[in-house]
Formats: sequence, structure tokens, C-alpha cells
Amino acid sequence: MADTSYLDWPFFEDRHRDLAARLDAWAAANLDGIDHHDVDGACRDLVARLNDGGWLNHAAIDPDQDGAKLDVRSLCLIRETLARYDGLADFAFAMQGLGSGAISLFGTRAQRAGILPKVRSGKAIAAFALTEPQSGSDVANIALDARSDGGHFVLNGEKTWISNGGIADFYCVFARTGEAPGAKGLSAFLVPANTAGLSIAERLETIAPHPLARLKFDDCRIPASSLIGLPGEGFKIAMSVLDVFRSTVAAAALGFARRALDETISRVQSRELFGAPLFDLQMVQGHVADMALDVDASALLVYRAAWLKDSGASRVSREAAMAKLYSTDHAQTVIDKAVQIHGGDGVRSGHIVETLYREIRALRIYEGASDVQKIIIARQTLAQK
Repeated sequence: MADTSYLDWPFFEDRHRDLAARLDAWAAANLDGIDHHDVDGACRDLVARLNDGGWLNHAAIDPDQDGAKLDVRSLCLIRETLARYDGLADFAFAMQGLGSGAISLFGTRAQRAGILPKVRSGKAIAAFALTEPQSGSDVANIALDARSDGGHFVLNGEKTWISNGGIADFYCVFARTGEAPGAKGLSAFLVPANTAGLSIAERLETIAPHPLARLKFDDCRIPASSLIGLPGEGFKIAMSVLDVFRSTVAAAALGFARRALDETISRVQSRELFGAPLFDLQMVQGHVADMALDVDASALLVYRAAWLKDSGASRVSREAAMAKLYSTDHAQTVIDKAVQIHGGDGVRSGHIVETLYREIRALRIYEGASDVQKIIIARQTLAQK
């Protein structure tokens, strides 16, 4: 059983502790029997299960309803717990939040009323379409063109590495509207998946299977009411959404690391070597100590960033970048130690630590690669002086 003593830290309220306990019990009872060989079907299945459990209510908050707002600590606790049980379950939850985040934060009343209930009920699968072949972490270099044409915009260009690409019902798309050069000339749009001119150019396969695709926009015509926020606010919208969800990526990595540590503890206590439990070896004890340290340090950084955002900070770019950088990089280290301690079983296809080894690698790339997080941290640190 995973350590839960961190829930007593002052970052959390009783409602967070209750959420974590209920979700853990639900995940233990409801995340078996997922067919990971059919990744599209699995994601649809998981979205439906998450809806049945009521967990999607946390992913697509509508501020028009009783002044509700995204609670980052809840998002992080949910992602950490789901990742500990099933990486694809974490993915399914996270994409519902990331794909609808711009609408929650910047959408009109009509956009929120039209989309968010469908996301919360699992009736609509969401996607966040930011990355392009020539602009991954360099968001200001987006080239997808959105030309104003009367009461419409016409989109031409490509997006790639889009999570939920091919199964999403709508995409939050960032495109160049040209109000100014660079970052100030971008806007955000709500684009239904069945819009004429939008097609799936390619499905992309990775070492940890997820629904990913390259999208093509060929004279894709959408009404002006599809604009999210104001023209030229696309970069601000994208960064604001990532400011919220970047901490949750760190939380998912933390969940992977916790599972790896749990599996390792079970292994070293039950496995004998030279007539004694594996844990009796001092070198193994050293590895376990390092793993436990990395897990707790990650948790401190994750929930500091989440607490700070929930406490009203307008931006937590530095803290979120620190959490993502440390948690994803060190989860990789923790999981690698788990593989090593498991020996041959650790590299056996389908074993939980082998699965974790494949799952963790992408988290060090998406929503800002590790080196980009270092740039953010350095710039924010210098700006404070």
C-alpha cells in the first residue's frame, strides 16, 4: 500500500484527504480489466469509467456554477493516484482537463455551457492542439494560419503529437491570427473534430501506447464564435493552461514513482538472495533510501506549486517548472532502480515496472521538455533579482 502520510502536510485540507481516500478505493475496484492493446477503445472506456465515478467533475470546472474554479491540488491528487494504478487512466483524465482548460479559464458563457457539461459527463473527449512540426516547446513559433474571413476564420496548416488525436470530439487549437509578430499574434479556437477540412493525417505510435495523431487543417472554416478569449491572446491562454496542468504532469510522474517504490519494497522483502531477504544487502537499502528521498522531494515540489496556485497566485511558472523538472527526471531514476532490483522480471514485457519504465519517458518531454523547464526556472529566478 502506498504511503499516505504526506496527506497530513499543511498543503492539504480535509476535503483533499477525503478525495484521495475515495479515489484510491475507487481505483482499486474499477481499474482492472482495461484492454491496453486497443488504446482508442481503452481511452473511451476509461473516460466512461471516470465519469461513472464522478471524477471528471474535477477536470472541467465551470466558473459560472457557484463560482467554482480549478483546484490544482485536487487535480494533482487525482493524477498521482490514477498514475499509480494505471498510466492510461491518468492520461484519459488529464486530457479531459487539459483539452477543456482554455474553455474553463477563458471561454464565453456559451462555450462553457456547450462544452464543459459534455466533458464532465464523458460524452465529449477533449484535446489540446498546440504542438507543430517546427514548434514544440517554442510556442511563439506556431505557423498554423487562421485567416479572418467575414464572420469566420479559415485554418490552414498542421498540428502534431496531439494527445487524443483521432478520438477527440473537439480540439482546442492555437493558430496565428497575426495581430503582432511572435507570441502576440496567436489566438485560440474551439474546433469540433467533424469540421470540414480537419483530418487525421497520421496516427503516431510511441513506446507507451496512447492515442496520438498529426492533424491537418485544409481550408478548415469555423465561425468567429469559435474564438476563445480575445484575438492575440492565444499565447497567454496556452501559458495559463500549462501553468495549471504542468504541476499535474509532475503529479503523474510522482504516482509512477510511488508505484515503483511500492513494487520495490515488496520485491526486496519477499525475494531471497544468498539465504536472506534481498533487503538485507546494504546496497539495496541504499537504493531504497534514494528512491524514498526522491519520492518525498518530488511530492514537496508538486504540492507546493499546487497549493501556491490554489492560494491565488496569478502565475506559478517557476514553481510548476521546478515540480515538473524534478519529479519527471527523478521518477525516471526511481523507476530505473526498480527495474534493476527486479532483475530479469524488470525487463519482462508486461511486468508493472517494465510498463512504468516505458510510461515515464514521455513525461520528461511533453508540456515542456526538461531543458525548457530549466530555462523557465533560470529566467524566473533572474527576474526576481
